[in-house]
Amino acid sequence: MDLVVVGASLAGLRAVESARRAGHTGPITLIGAEPHLPYDRPPLSKAFLDTDGPTEVRPFRDEADLRDELGVRLLLGTPAQTLDPVACEVSVGRRTIPYDAVIIATGASPRPFPGTSGIAGVHQLRTADDAVAIRSALDNGARTVVVGAGFIGSEVASAARARGHEVTVVEAASLPLSRSIGVDAGTVCADLHRANGTDLRLGVGVAAIESADGRVTGVRLDDGTVLDADLVVVGTGVAPATGWLRGSGVPLHERDGGVLCDETLWTGVPGVYAAGDVAHVPNPLFDGDLMRLEHWTNAAEQGAAAARHALDPASARGLAPVPYFWSDWYGHRIQFVGTPDCDEVRVVDTDTFTALYRRGDRIVGALTVDRPREVMKFRKRIAGRGDWSEALAFSAREGAA
Repeated sequence: MDLVVVGASLAGLRAVESARRAGHTGPITLIGAEPHLPYDRPPLSKAFLDTDGPTEVRPFRDEADLRDELGVRLLLGTPAQTLDPVACEVSVGRRTIPYDAVIIATGASPRPFPGTSGIAGVHQLRTADDAVAIRSALDNGARTVVVGAGFIGSEVASAARARGHEVTVVEAASLPLSRSIGVDAGTVCADLHRANGTDLRLGVGVAAIESADGRVTGVRLDDGTVLDADLVVVGTGVAPATGWLRGSGVPLHERDGGVLCDETLWTGVPGVYAAGDVAHVPNPLFDGDLMRLEHWTNAAEQGAAAARHALDPASARGLAPVPYFWSDWYGHRIQFVGTPDCDEVRVVDTDTFTALYRRGDRIVGALTVDRPREVMKFRKRIAGRGDWSEALAFSAREGAA
């Protein structure tokens, strides 16, 4: 059986490793749009931007491991162009790669900001090359403006402040992340920015990125204010990298173009599975909610499962994970487990901050700041479909301990 993995990502690598652990001895081809071997993305906006962080982005495995130990055929530096489910082929450049099973793990790409093409000093943070350029600018004392107060943009702001640089974060919403984690949690995020000297501009949009001689000079806001800048980091969201699948018959979500899968990560097209940021998957733990998650743990778990299921569909079992992500701001760790799609958000600890999320009579989510052991206990309760009143009582005991 020929296994083709499209996307040299965490999900793609875990798929390759899982296939070999499952006893697959046939050919495996790993296709990647970037020239780099698979590498870890979360540190790009965290440890890599620290002044004492690593000086290079290192791959998960070196080329010898991939070729010799895992027996992988690498096709890097050129994206997949089409998938033909009738001929069972993926086209890459001028090549066509036959498959018996294929795993789509192409992830997501940043949404481009209008009018910034070719302007030096304007970056999005998704790739190793992006991270290298942003770190270099920060090391050189760049006046920094971050567009979008999401997790990645806020981590960039944190790295700039750690160097003592002036930084402004511009957010069109009235609070950071309020649509995804709630108003109370958004307020805490805003307070973290302000307490650490970041100039946070809320409820205002960006009218234009200004430049001179091909280099960014500032950001003009909707209210006419111009923020001087040598570095602009745009963090206004991503979209699944599925343009190459249009017309293939692989079902895509009507809103964002992500790949629609069942609980086993199968797309409904023979031999075609998807995993990671690119995939919409129903989660039976949360009433069958269709979830597309841009989280490290999700990519790792789905990549491994997709390979097992692609190689042995008869043994495939649906996934029911508890989503988990974390973010580091100004020396604080923000962690979230579960789903923010709920009937109520209740703040149960205002000192370090803990918020619980209720749907019906169940706990379905928890957000904490600097409470790593506590958040994992909530994760277990969510996985066990824990009772809401018992979760509140547990939180009260933990707070009193």
